Amino acid sequence: MNRPGSTRRRWLKRVALGTGAVAVGIAALAIVDADGADTGRPLFVRRLGDSGPLLVFLPGIGATTRFWELVVAPLADRYRLVLIDLLGFGRSPKPWTTYSVDRHLAELERVIAPLAADGPVTLVGHSLGARLAVTYAARNPTHVRGLVLVSLPYFTGGEEAKRFLRQGDSGWVRTHLVPLALWCLLGRRLLGWAAPMMAGDVPREVVEDMNQMTWRSSTSTLWEAIYRYDLSVDLRRLRANLPVTLLHGDQDQSAPVSGVWDISRQRPSAIVRVREGEGHALPLNQREWVREQIGGAVPA
Repeated sequence: MNRPGSTRRRWLKRVALGTGAVAVGIAALAIVDADGADTGRPLFVRRLGDSGPLLVFLPGIGATTRFWELVVAPLADRYRLVLIDLLGFGRSPKPWTTYSVDRHLAELERVIAPLAADGPVTLVGHSLGARLAVTYAARNPTHVRGLVLVSLPYFTGGEEAKRFLRQGDSGWVRTHLVPLALWCLLGRRLLGWAAPMMAGDVPREVVEDMNQMTWRSSTSTLWEAIYRYDLSVDLRRLRANLPVTLLHGDQDQSAPVSGVWDISRQRPSAIVRVREGEGHALPLNQREWVREQIGGAVPA
């Protein structure tokens, strides 16, 4: 007959072994998914169009040049389009580094500064890309002739950002570092192959590209560029006569529409266009409308 104490010890041993096996498995995945050496390779760039005003497009976290290409490719008949994969995403380098705003801006400057040598460019950003566009324009005023900011996440501080994001889908995961890292890691390495089949209405290219980011690039960028960075300072530093257009959906669960109204009060010259019933994927869901707004902001 088994003694109660003996049974309990065997059960605890099995739990310990199982937990250890899971931990080893996750550690192995983390090593496999680890970012590479910081080689200094430049960001990946895709160019469309041969003539017209120059527009530079910056995507959000996990998105790539293909996100913007799905939306703005028809503009290539009258604009020059430069689409960029941010550091840590898509086909750009994914070094083991802190993905701070300073590091993102340094890499963007390597691409944008030469383009602006012949005249300032218009920056068009979605989500994180919109935040980086604001900061780039504040730090490099002679490089930028205008901003088109789509679904800009603007908060009064990191805690407000976390409170707002917790309300949305997967909100708890997105506001806690370790669960988010595990979610990115397991999703990329174990479920990445199935993601395009479960994407629903999201374009296959967008889902595939989301799986190109690493747990390091995704978590570090979110914490450093959203939760720990005060964008209000850069908004105040923007050139007074810089044209700014804000495009937003009133149902955005990642970027509160109240933020763009706050900006419009600080900057009365800003043009605000809000689309009813739309969320954070505004460029994908309202492609023609977004193209029209870009064209209105930057006449060909």
